[in-house]
Amino acid sequence: MTRPRAHEKTIRAVERSASRLTTASYRHMDEHLPWYAQLTAQERSWVGLVVQAGFASFVEWYLNGGEAHNSATAVFAAAPRALTRAITLNHTLDLLRTVVDVVEDSIPELATTPRDEEALREALLRYSRDIAFAAAQVYATAAEARGAWDARLESLIVDAVLRGEDDQDVVGRATALGWGDVEHVTVLMGAAPQDNEALAVDRLRTTAARAGVEALVAVQGRRLVAVLGGTPQLDGLASALTEHFGPGPVVLGPTVAHIAAAARSARQAEAGLRAAPAWPDAPRPVVSGELLPERVLSGDDQARGWLVEQVYQPLAEASGGSLARTAEAYLASGRHLEATARALFVHPNTVRYRLGRIAQVSGYDLTDAREAYVVQTAIAVARLAEAGHGHPRPL
Repeated sequence: MTRPRAHEKTIRAVERSASRLTTASYRHMDEHLPWYAQLTAQERSWVGLVVQAGFASFVEWYLNGGEAHNSATAVFAAAPRALTRAITLNHTLDLLRTVVDVVEDSIPELATTPRDEEALREALLRYSRDIAFAAAQVYATAAEARGAWDARLESLIVDAVLRGEDDQDVVGRATALGWGDVEHVTVLMGAAPQDNEALAVDRLRTTAARAGVEALVAVQGRRLVAVLGGTPQLDGLASALTEHFGPGPVVLGPTVAHIAAAARSARQAEAGLRAAPAWPDAPRPVVSGELLPERVLSGDDQARGWLVEQVYQPLAEASGGSLARTAEAYLASGRHLEATARALFVHPNTVRYRLGRIAQVSGYDLTDAREAYVVQTAIAVARLAEAGHGHPRPL
């Protein structure tokens, strides 16, 4: 079907009016598009390139009978890729509508006959449809490219955190992904699922986003690692995230102030993951600080230092050392109150009192089997250090 076409005089009139229509478009954008006034001079120049290319492309498209489909796409080739970051797709469509409105309002002046006016209106309608699809394609391509780049950058950041690379390098890369002001950062680590790693990564991100938590997620070897931001209290979120990991333990590192310190959280999460098999009944997820005895057995000097400095030494220094002696006697008796009292030549009520003080000073309740195991390990590590068989390194 042959579509009506304007007379050559009308086409030439459109070509000659390009400068005037471009100026009219700028004026219309200033008056009706609030976001346009907020653009920088450089961004405005990019918009100007698109507007000018749009008029030239329309004339070319029409002269070719509306069959040069790449003419619409060529409109956006005039501007750099940064344009898609400076203005959104909705803003671009506003821009295109403005240009179409300006041209449509000028059609009565440009057309030499009623038939030409009808042909121009139909051509403008078809061209506006083509260029709208072209804009959507440009933004979709840009989004896909940004997504691929963001994924690579995200993986690099997670790898840098695990390697403990220079803090400034990590911060610089993370800032590019919007992590410049993110606080309360925690590393969650476990086995990667064996079936569909990409799906697990996407689901983990989605779960974190729904909870209002930032997440950098990557698969490193056989491990799935999530660097979580904005996590002063994880509460039930950690359990929800754990569902996206593979079988086996999932370990939560300590929360640090910001991404620059994330390597410390990652080191402890990694140490906990390495030691976790020694505690088959550990919760899932388990905090790395709850795996201190197992970490000591796996050769973790930081865990040894923490147990000596934070558990044993406070007991040894409190009440003239009576708390440390009571803890040793209580554990040696199999946590038997009367036997401990006889061993120390004190009343059972004194033992009860000291057990309460031990919990206050060390943070561990010796009447709980697991917490008693932590204190017993701390005492053993301290004794080895005193005998010169170990040199605990503090966290």
